[in-house]
Amino acid sequence: MRKWLIFLRLLRVKQWTKNAIVFAAFIFALGDPAQHLDAGELWKVALAALAFALVSSAVYIFNDWRDLELDRLHPVKRNRPLASGVIQPGPALRLAVVLLALGLGIAWRLSMPLLMVLGGYLLLQVAYSLKLKHIPLVDVMVISLGFVLRTLAGAVVIDVDVSPWLLLCAMLLSLFLGLCKRRHEAVNLAGQGTRTALMQYDERLLDLLITMMGASTLICYSIYTLWPDTVAKFGTPWLAATIPFVVFGLFRYMDLVYRQDKGDRPEQILLTDGPLIVCVALYGLTVLSVLLGR
Repeated sequence: MRKWLIFLRLLRVKQWTKNAIVFAAFIFALGDPAQHLDAGELWKVALAALAFALVSSAVYIFNDWRDLELDRLHPVKRNRPLASGVIQPGPALRLAVVLLALGLGIAWRLSMPLLMVLGGYLLLQVAYSLKLKHIPLVDVMVISLGFVLRTLAGAVVIDVDVSPWLLLCAMLLSLFLGLCKRRHEAVNLAGQGTRTALMQYDERLLDLLITMMGASTLICYSIYTLWPDTVAKFGTPWLAATIPFVVFGLFRYMDLVYRQDKGDRPEQILLTDGPLIVCVALYGLTVLSVLLGR
């Protein structure tokens, strides 16, 4: 395998899709006349997403280095560049330092609030790698907070207000995805090089929490689109037209988790599952047509 492809695997580039949520505040602010947002500000949001991607890749490398021996016992993680020995720890850690400097440097050049949000994300992820990922339920909450910080970053970099409903939706959806991943790991990979915390998860409890988070995400998003303040802000009630796509997306994902025994890699599913790709694309087009076609 070509060396640059190996380094791309080390960076877990496929997981950069998580940073798409950085664009959420820009998209919804674009349809709000009170925000006075110029579409040309999109480049700032793109750079903010890149900064998060670089810093998150640095954290992934650090985490892989910390879990090196455990990953070698895992049926999937043993194929990662560090665990398989394709890349040595020294070069990998030096690359992590470079990525960290680039990501924080981009954030510093864009805005101080963005640097503070990204710095908070970095501290949270380091705490996760060192300790918090070993505490059941807390580990999923930390992952969820990472998505909330990504959403907030997209707002602060262009200095727009972000709806609390949007932050809540990001938190609930990420909890839903995180719990689905934990269920897959706890049910299918227990004892195969997985963290001891996963053995403390109860399958029935995870099923209940997944159902609760899925329902909460749908209810929260529906209320947001129909809330009088939202309708007044965007000047249209038609944002509710996106609710069916959210319903289908949640249904489809649960079908993949429970019927097809998937859910361990959400970023892979979002990039490869045809129905979900179409659903996300139609959702995005509907949001843009509603917000820009008033």
